[in-house]
Amino acid sequence: MTTPIRRVSRRMPGWAKAVSAVVLVLVVFFAGIRLSVLPGLKDLFGTQTHDRSGPALLQSIQDMSRYDAASGNFQVVVDLEKDTKYLPDAIRGSRTLYIGAGTVDAYVDLGKVGKDDVAVNGDRTSATLRLPHAALGKPALDPDRSYAVSKQRGLLDRLGDLFSDNPNSEQAVQKLAVKHIGDAAKDSGLTARAETNTTDMLDGLLRSLGFKEVHVSYGS
Repeated sequence: MTTPIRRVSRRMPGWAKAVSAVVLVLVVFFAGIRLSVLPGLKDLFGTQTHDRSGPALLQSIQDMSRYDAASGNFQVVVDLEKDTKYLPDAIRGSRTLYIGAGTVDAYVDLGKVGKDDVAVNGDRTSATLRLPHAALGKPALDPDRSYAVSKQRGLLDRLGDLFSDNPNSEQAVQKLAVKHIGDAAKDSGLTARAETNTTDMLDGLLRSLGFKEVHVSYGS
């Protein structure tokens, strides 16, 4: 007597069909996104920058009486290294190579010219002016042209940056760059150039007003 062989049903249960359908939909969905949105995927998940700064407040107004007669552009390479005694640089220490670029203006303060510093003859054809010597303004560091070339920090310095409110601060090298630029401006002859330009400006201005002779000197 033979026993009939029962064929095992290959029908999938209902829950398996539902899972397969969901998986198929997700595959098709993400495949479509990959094909259609892949060029813009970077924009889709990219970071966005929002400027939520408050409005700038005017704190004071100051009348300017100086004539900016010359401006110098300077660039300095700052190599700042900090070491710790008895510890190797790999453990504690830092070295920053920084390119600092900025400008320094040279000006003549015309507000210091008094009545006794200006003399005009009777027929208004000759004028004599005595002006204060030109001075240098504060160096202005240009952030668009200043940058750090390299930074080397020891292990403890790197760990400190993790808990610092201002990690990787460049304030020290920026101050040093400003100092070097200011020192370079003193030796650049910028003030002499400013006095020459001021003399040319006043000579042209007074001659346009009818003066035949213009004499400009500098000093107290």
